[in-house]
Amino acid sequence: MEQREIILRAIGVLTETQEMVRRLSDGEELDTDQSQLGRLVSEVFPTVEIPAGATAEQAAELTIAALMPASVSLVEAFAFLFTQLAKVHDEGRGDVNSTELLREIALRMSDPGETGSD
Repeated sequence: MEQREIILRAIGVLTETQEMVRRLSDGEELDTDQSQLGRLVSEVFPTVEIPAGATAEQAAELTIAALMPASVSLVEAFAFLFTQLAKVHDEGRGDVNSTELLREIALRMSDPGETGSD
């Protein structure tokens, strides 16, 4: 999965989380079985196959090697979005809220001509 797609999916996670918080505040019950976060994690992280004769150390090394790139990609995506949201907050901008900003970032990231690295 490309970093651009991971960022777009992270936007989905953040947007869904905002909605979940709103619904919880309204006293609604939530079905979190099919959350965006769960789907993102299951799609980003690869299946790790450990050979039958592997030692614990070998199994750990194989697992780390397989999962580290996906972990870094997820952290980078959420860190990028955090910095974008924090920048708007720190500038004291009242003309845009977090939902609008996430939508704007998603539109930018969906444009193949954009790099998404402001």
